Amino acid sequence: MKPTDTLTTLFGHHLWANLVLFERCADLTPEQLDATIPGAFGTIAVTMEHIVRSEQSYFSRISTGKPLIRPENPPPLTMTEMLESLRRTGTGLIEWAPKVQAEDMVEVDWDGTPRDVPKTFILTQVINHATEHREQIKAIMTEIGIETPDLQGWEYFDYFDKLP
Repeated sequence: MKPTDTLTTLFGHHLWANLVLFERCADLTPEQLDATIPGAFGTIAVTMEHIVRSEQSYFSRISTGKPLIRPENPPPLTMTEMLESLRRTGTGLIEWAPKVQAEDMVEVDWDGTPRDVPKTFILTQVINHATEHREQIKAIMTEIGIETPDLQGWEYFDYFDKLP
């Protein structure tokens, strides 16, 4: 096994967990993708798209320091588009995370008020946000009788350990 630094490992796990879950969800029927439970962000499909679009926005802030400008009411993303986006932003975060310094700031519109936010907090949000929503998706899947993938760090270690 090739050792990696802490941020590469954390964001590598983040990318792996997103891809494993989304690839599992690619096998779901439209009815299953429309399932939800109380307390979840929304349906599986809506939550998946929320994860992807949020990560696009976070990555734009980290890599350019600017908000991501997107058209109003964009069409829903396809599964292929979501997986491609997660690969792009996930590998981008692996590359950019070690470059972020404690003093690196970005301006964020905080409920109508511009605030300077450390990029380190945005990196923290990337991981926590996706983890929370992945677990919501897994809870919905469990509720409708679908086996969920194990996304723990130990599973990632086992996967990582088998890489050439």
